[in-house]
Amino acid sequence: MENNVFHLQYAMDTFYFLVCGALVMWMAAGFAMLEAGLVRAKNTTEILTKNIALFAISCIMYLVSGYAIMYGGEYFLTGIQDVDVAATLGDFAAREDGFEGGSIYSGASDFFFQVVFVATAMSIVSGAVAERMKLWAFLAFAVVMTGFIYPMEGSWTWGGNEVFGMFGLGDFSDFAGSGIVHMAGAAAALAGVLLLGARKGKYTADGRVNAIPGCNLPMATLGTFILWMGWFGFNGGSVLKLGDIANANSVAMVFLNTNAAAAGGVVAALITARILFKKADLTMALNGALAGLVAITAEPSTPSALEATIFGAIGGVLVVFSIIGLDKLKIDDPVGAISVHGVVGLLGLLLVPVTNDGANFGDQIFGAIVIFVWVFAASFITWIIIKTVIGLRVTEEEEYEGVDIAECGIEAYPEFTKSAK
Repeated sequence: MENNVFHLQYAMDTFYFLVCGALVMWMAAGFAMLEAGLVRAKNTTEILTKNIALFAISCIMYLVSGYAIMYGGEYFLTGIQDVDVAATLGDFAAREDGFEGGSIYSGASDFFFQVVFVATAMSIVSGAVAERMKLWAFLAFAVVMTGFIYPMEGSWTWGGNEVFGMFGLGDFSDFAGSGIVHMAGAAAALAGVLLLGARKGKYTADGRVNAIPGCNLPMATLGTFILWMGWFGFNGGSVLKLGDIANANSVAMVFLNTNAAAAGGVVAALITARILFKKADLTMALNGALAGLVAITAEPSTPSALEATIFGAIGGVLVVFSIIGLDKLKIDDPVGAISVHGVVGLLGLLLVPVTNDGANFGDQIFGAIVIFVWVFAASFITWIIIKTVIGLRVTEEEEYEGVDIAECGIEAYPEFTKSAK
């Protein structure tokens, strides 16, 4: 009987990991649609190429080195190890509570769940540098980001190799990655944007900001809904287990709070945009949804549903002001990724102690500083090396014509840009 219970828990937890990983993988489609909708038509093919290529690169580099760096260097080249079923079964039989609260799942399922998180962090970068970066410069950075930069900060946090312990600060908490994934991706994006510069025509000499609207808001909206759906796997899978009552209840609460925070973010961003611009700005509503999701990601299990809605609403308001503020600083981010994932990612970390008694503001701030400084500095150096070797930015003529033709040789909407023959 005990053997049957063990096998059932193992199967349930492994299957749950795989399903949640598949949901997170679906977020790659969400990022692709969101970014393709928010850039101009002449740059659509290239942004889609970036998104599918970065996902493939992330999977390969995390397999080659990333997972091993993050969770144990002795398994370099894969780092994947499966559960010793016989030994674990013995431990299970010896415990009065079975594996209540523990996690038992396939090592391969753990790798699959982790690798889609890496791809998410890299997807954040693609939107921020859109419309003016060379495709191959971006892909070269993806190799370093997913194979080394992200895994290093991941090893200090989720990997258990705690750099915080050196300072006596060991209680940093980031449930599903507001800082470890989202703020890290934004830090890498910010480093690239600062070196890259703004798109031509975005800012005038007298300080005015010219809006550059996206080409396909229905597509951007679809991308946001896909991300919203995928986030249930992102946060829900981070419970790491389903096969007992306590964790099943935790998963349900995480799903509820994730949805509530997104809803709060949409409404708050829409109201804020109405007050500031006298219009219901769809792009702000979309970023409000994502901001709410990022805000709750650091701790979706301990707030009540009402608290989660409020946290999401705070994120929704903050993201609007952050997007406006970055524009005033002439930091050009076509999709608002730095604001959504970076500024609100920091907010998510700082909200953790509000409902989680095991966390404190000092450790959260320190953890945020460590993540940001490491990722930003390592990314900045990497971007500089790439700029020196092959360059970062397309030519002014290529930017004017669109990077689809210059980089991919294919237009996304040829029937709208060429006369019929």
